[in-house]
Amino acid sequence: MAQEQALRPRPLPKALLFTLAPTATWFLVRPLIDPAPALPALYAACGFALFAFLGSLYLVPALGPTFIRANLKGRDLLKTYDTPIPESQGLVCASIYILLLILFIPFAFSESITNHHDSAKFAREGLVVNEFPHHQLAVYLSSLLSLLMATMLGFLDDVFDIRWRHKLPIPIIACIPLLIVYYSERGATDVVVPLPLRWLLGTLINLGPLYYVYMSLLSTFCTNSINILAGINGSEVSQAVVIAISVILNDLLFLPWAFGFRIPLPLHVTDGVKVGGVWSAGMAYGSRVLVERHLFSLYFMLPLLGVCLGFMYHNWWVYPARAFPGDTLCYVTGMAFAVVGIQAHFSKTLLLFFIPQIFNFLLSCPQLFGLVPCPRHRVPRFEAATQLLHPSHAEFKEKRPSAIATLVLRVFSALGLVQLSFDERTGELARTTNLTILNVFLLRLGPMREDSLTRVLIATQVCGSLVAFFVRYGLAGLVYDGNRR
Repeated sequence: MAQEQALRPRPLPKALLFTLAPTATWFLVRPLIDPAPALPALYAACGFALFAFLGSLYLVPALGPTFIRANLKGRDLLKTYDTPIPESQGLVCASIYILLLILFIPFAFSESITNHHDSAKFAREGLVVNEFPHHQLAVYLSSLLSLLMATMLGFLDDVFDIRWRHKLPIPIIACIPLLIVYYSERGATDVVVPLPLRWLLGTLINLGPLYYVYMSLLSTFCTNSINILAGINGSEVSQAVVIAISVILNDLLFLPWAFGFRIPLPLHVTDGVKVGGVWSAGMAYGSRVLVERHLFSLYFMLPLLGVCLGFMYHNWWVYPARAFPGDTLCYVTGMAFAVVGIQAHFSKTLLLFFIPQIFNFLLSCPQLFGLVPCPRHRVPRFEAATQLLHPSHAEFKEKRPSAIATLVLRVFSALGLVQLSFDERTGELARTTNLTILNVFLLRLGPMREDSLTRVLIATQVCGSLVAFFVRYGLAGLVYDGNRR
């Protein structure tokens, strides 16, 4: 009974609601007040982001008992108690997110708002729409359809507990609306060739159908890479939060601010990072198309960040977790990242923000593809006596390890990524630590508490984003000329 009392949602301060709700309302109303702001839809996106934060913050604990009664509940495998915790709460977050994106449509595409005070006296920087943007609306709605399908498929995964080998291609189904509209609108399938290969391939190469394969694989990776790196309180949503913040910061570099400055970098291959400067628009270099693309990205990322921060409060900030995200949140956040990467045409930059996920995926491949036994849960091992987490193991019980598996694991062991155990009688490989970045942290840093392990994961994700920004704006000039991404 004491544990049930401890796991009840903690009361939220009323001052938070009374402060943020009027602020969010002001952001929504501000585009309709004279003089109109430079980028009215961006103001609305900020307002919806605050409402997304409040919605997930208050609705997740309110709907938790309903999910438990519907048998959508789970046990925290890294705790000593068996108190049921509401699962699949990502459905609540996804519903709030998609609903707010639908309500945002008039602010981005309604002529009465986008052309409000569009005169010489009230000339605005930013998006000026002279006719209804049918193309942009089609792109926006196809993105919404993909998010809706990702939500549906993620919830089905939560309910039916689909095996890993079957769930890997599921995001391809969710991205079909996005790909169909991209094809119908004759989206570009050309890619810029890196400088070292231009003597052979030229400046541009048309991938044709292969570009659609690339986009479908991107959505699959963004979705599953977050889902694979899971198992401890706050792991899934913290990844989404850091990546969303990184994408938002990258988008802000391309907007037309009223002020402008340059961040010098100690490299000879770049002239630094430019911010703002009216229609020179920082890193957009005067391109209205680039500004529009990154505004599109912000319209999706700001509400996503808000809804994830609200859920993160219940999933990790107030430790232990009072709610589990399920696969639904992983599917929706991953698809949202894929949407902005594809539609705003910065997929290479987006992949740089997934450096920890790429490492974890490559590390996990031997288990995901059957070379090494893959248990149902690869979470770290919990020691009740010390309340610490230790690396978990996979054992070769049913069959002997193949020569390829042994070679791969020995290489990983030499790099300090796994710990191997051998049969004393036969000398054959008997078991290995599970191939996840969480087990690598525990192996290299020693046993630690679950909340501390989440902090290490967050710090790693932040460091990965810093490396991504350095590569994107410091080293990209080595392989691409101009503002190629």
